[in-house]
Amino acid sequence: MFDRNLKILLVSPEVVPFAKVGGLADVAGSLPKALATLGEGELGHDVRVALPRYQRIAGGRYRTDFPVPMGPRQETAIIRETNIEAKLGEVKREIPVYLVDNYHYFNREGIYAYGDDAERFAFFCKAVLEMLPRLGFQPDVIHCNDWQTGLIPLYLRTKYRHDPFYSRMAAVYTIHNLQYQGNFDRAILPLLGIGDELFHPEGVEFYGTVSFMKAGLQFADVLSTVSPTYAEEIKTPELGERMDGLLRKRADDLYGIVNGINYHEFNPQTDPRLWFNYDKDHPEGKRENKRALQQELRLPVRELPLLGVISRLVSQKGIDLLAPVLDDLMQLDVQMVLLGTGDPHYERLFQDFQRRYPDRIAVFIGFNGVLAQRIYAGSDLFLMPSRFEPCGLGQMISMRYGTIPVVRATGGLADTVRDYTDNPETGNGFVFRAYEPEALLDAVRRALEVYRRDQNEWLRLVRRVMEIDHSWAKSAAGYVELYQAALKKVRGLAEIAV
Repeated sequence: MFDRNLKILLVSPEVVPFAKVGGLADVAGSLPKALATLGEGELGHDVRVALPRYQRIAGGRYRTDFPVPMGPRQETAIIRETNIEAKLGEVKREIPVYLVDNYHYFNREGIYAYGDDAERFAFFCKAVLEMLPRLGFQPDVIHCNDWQTGLIPLYLRTKYRHDPFYSRMAAVYTIHNLQYQGNFDRAILPLLGIGDELFHPEGVEFYGTVSFMKAGLQFADVLSTVSPTYAEEIKTPELGERMDGLLRKRADDLYGIVNGINYHEFNPQTDPRLWFNYDKDHPEGKRENKRALQQELRLPVRELPLLGVISRLVSQKGIDLLAPVLDDLMQLDVQMVLLGTGDPHYERLFQDFQRRYPDRIAVFIGFNGVLAQRIYAGSDLFLMPSRFEPCGLGQMISMRYGTIPVVRATGGLADTVRDYTDNPETGNGFVFRAYEPEALLDAVRRALEVYRRDQNEWLRLVRRVMEIDHSWAKSAAGYVELYQAALKKVRGLAEIAV
């Protein structure tokens, strides 16, 4: 162990509450809070956050500005500072958040999917490193997240490797979803400040393109992803997204840490979005939430199992398994609510099912945060039949609200859900393995059998899942061990306390 708390800079393209597209934002907003209240004494680790200042982000006090070379021209980086608050009991910490501002790159309505994304996030990576000495902050570890930050480890190990300010910093690189790699045309190299000497398979070259993801995987000291099972899966050709060879090569440096969830936001005892609050000792409110949800959905208020689905409507999420068995599910005397958006084909398909079964199925295309929480609280079962799932938050949120998950054994789902059928004493959900519609249907049938056979046993299962700790404290401790492993690689054993 290190004999002092660490200085950590977490860098992410999205962070709750400032900017959110997916689950990465939740991680980047919650992990720093846990780190700030985890450590020796009451102070916790000195953790700070950096992200672009998109158009939607207001405020932030001016700290500094400086030029950043982007090929033949200079772009100005303006650094503004705001904060997020971390609480642990009576202890409160203000976590500095550095907003990297540039009108040309970030004053836009959206966050991603622009034609110049390579240039935008190369500028971001360069500005993050250049701002540190100007702010007087010298982190022990820079924790980079997803492809948009992949150039930071590369720059640390090339451009800055002999600079005493940077040379002892460790780089940790986390893969949240290997599908999104940031692969661009070779012509972008001059804007990145990278020469042809790095355009080869041991550098940033990836099947003829420049890959930001590969830069992070090649040059970071330690790699991680968001569950132990996903860390194994991405080393295979099936889920390795053509990066599996590199990931097998770096297997000794690759770790899996399951994400946590925000226990202050996701708390059925205090959640203001619910009609009735409840906890594991007083679960009666869950049944009342179910009735209120049925009324809101305009479904008959009946005592029968209610299945919840909150998902992107894409094949990755197993929607192609759910659609073929919906008619069979409707024969099982259940109701179902689906909230999500995605592939227009699936949107139309589920809307058609709603028309065919108006007393059984309620479908909402889009996203509604209040309705999502009411589905978590009011459903009996929560379906996540994903083809792959790096971590997954839905199954953990559903358990927090006493809703039993039905999942496929992949990624973080395999790491967090144990099959009740195999072991009724420790099971906390219903799991299937084969990626087949019938396997999903069988898992639902097994769950319904328990639900209908013995309501007392079902209530024990509800209480069991509500007692599981999926908070960020455990995950944060795992990340601290990861940071220490990275620092050992960079600094050797000189700073390790005996």
